[in-house]
Amino acid sequence: MRSRCLLLRCVSGIGLVLLGRLWASPAKAQEARADGPDFVRPAVDRSRPLCVIVYGDTRFTNPKETSATNPKVRRWLVDKISEERPDAVLVSGDLPWRGGLAGDYEVYLAETKIWRDAHLLVYPALGNHEFIGFEHECLENWWRVFPELHGLRWYSVKLSDSVYVLSLDSNSSFMPDSQQIAWIGSQLAHLPSSVRFVLFDLHHPPVVDVQANGDRSHNGRPNEHALAIFLAQAREKSRARFVVMAGHIHNYERFYQDGIVYLVAGGGGAKPHPIVRTPADLYQNNEFPNYHYLKFVFEGNKLTATMIRVANPEGSTPQWEVKDHFEVQAADPPSR
Repeated sequence: MRSRCLLLRCVSGIGLVLLGRLWASPAKAQEARADGPDFVRPAVDRSRPLCVIVYGDTRFTNPKETSATNPKVRRWLVDKISEERPDAVLVSGDLPWRGGLAGDYEVYLAETKIWRDAHLLVYPALGNHEFIGFEHECLENWWRVFPELHGLRWYSVKLSDSVYVLSLDSNSSFMPDSQQIAWIGSQLAHLPSSVRFVLFDLHHPPVVDVQANGDRSHNGRPNEHALAIFLAQAREKSRARFVVMAGHIHNYERFYQDGIVYLVAGGGGAKPHPIVRTPADLYQNNEFPNYHYLKFVFEGNKLTATMIRVANPEGSTPQWEVKDHFEVQAADPPSR
């Protein structure tokens, strides 16, 4: 049973409608939310297409730290995203450099004040850097900045009648008997018939450019491989199109596998990671580094996606260029 809707605001500027209890233990929270969205984007101007920004691996921390992250480019991206005036910003994890340090989140709040001033809605996923430190303290720091999520490590958002987001925790299991995969299955089974696109936002990517001498963490882990197998089967039963966005690899990659779009968008400011692109990667440009964000625009049954890249990371003022562009077409919703 769900309680009445509550309109909430938080220091991070999420500003969501929360369905259900404000707080519960993670296990109880997941059970209570199995058959519908946890959050519903407030009704705003529906006269323009829905715009969603996707990016990750920002590593907000003291600006004096210039090896693990690029504070100049990080701020450029924040300012540019604000100029886009998106309806939502999906962050695929590694928002702080060290999640156990409350100070890193203070830097996030300071550097993204422009987002809150513009009332942007921010929906974060947990990355591995959120857990550098003691787990309990790390989660409390994350929940302190995003209090609507307190007690939750994964959650769902209904952005519009046609766009639904599942924000996942790749630090937790996606194996067939896991609590999280059961929750994903239940969410997909209870999707409103009007949903045409499901966006899966997580940190560790299920599909990657496998590197000959790469480490196991960046070459695709069994945990996310299990998720890809599950999604391939779930897609066959769904009318909605699936788009999976991840980070962890500080670069950009795009794949189409089992009828699903898989993206790696880890260009939010963290130290760039060079890769050798495999033939399966639909993005074959070898320019480096790839500091960037993705812009999704939804119009009817069509998702138009653009990768916008920092052209001059060594410069004093930013220059921007479009480096990838693709469309995803969904089926018409069933007639009533």
